[in-house]
Amino acid sequence: MVRIRVLVVDDHRIFAESLAAALAAEPDVEVAAAGSGPAALRCLERAAGEGRRFDVMLVDADLGTAAAEGLRPPAAVPDGAAQDGLVDGISLVAGVRSGRPAVRTVVLAERDDPRRAALALQAGASGWVAKDCSLSRLLTVIRGVLRDETHLPPALLTGVLRELTAARKHRTESEQLVESLTPREREVLRCMVAGLGRKAVAERLFLSPHTVRTHMQNVLGKLGVHSTLAAVALARRAGVGPADLEAAS
Repeated sequence: MVRIRVLVVDDHRIFAESLAAALAAEPDVEVAAAGSGPAALRCLERAAGEGRRFDVMLVDADLGTAAAEGLRPPAAVPDGAAQDGLVDGISLVAGVRSGRPAVRTVVLAERDDPRRAALALQAGASGWVAKDCSLSRLLTVIRGVLRDETHLPPALLTGVLRELTAARKHRTESEQLVESLTPREREVLRCMVAGLGRKAVAERLFLSPHTVRTHMQNVLGKLGVHSTLAAVALARRAGVGPADLEAAS
């Protein structure tokens, strides 16, 4: 019998253990539970090292609620890169999608929220399911996402499509602004996305700090923003990745 390996990620221990026990009663399901994003990453890493990777990860939509207050766009979280309690659910989805694309993720939510559901899908989730759904419904979703299906509650479809359409429009606008930059300014922007300060950018690109300051001011002006943080957020919406720091070291 082919067994489905499921990882339940929820910081409410009673819920996580109850759900894990219910799923484990199925003859073709094997389950483990993690109480935080970093713990989940460690589970995934350990399982991969043992040649027993997980197939599906169920993630609490409110995981690390304090970190998720701003509903920021998802950022990939590489294995081992976060400290306990600092990885919210959507960022965890993005990190797993980036580092372990074979693992399907489903978000478990206490309430329908089109905006957060859209963010979850953008981050790489394959489904958004109510926490109070039946066990049979959840098993249907788990088996469905393994067939590359996407599962959303019918009541959320219109709202999610509206959110995704708006996000696509914002991405297009951001891409057009980034295209207005010169090649050197784009290099500087990628360094900003990587979190480098002016001095570090100057050393990396073999420029003077004064020249880098001028480039950064030009980047902010062309993007129509007033801070590095806003420039980085716009760059990420446009799909601009960070400079490869390892290649330069």
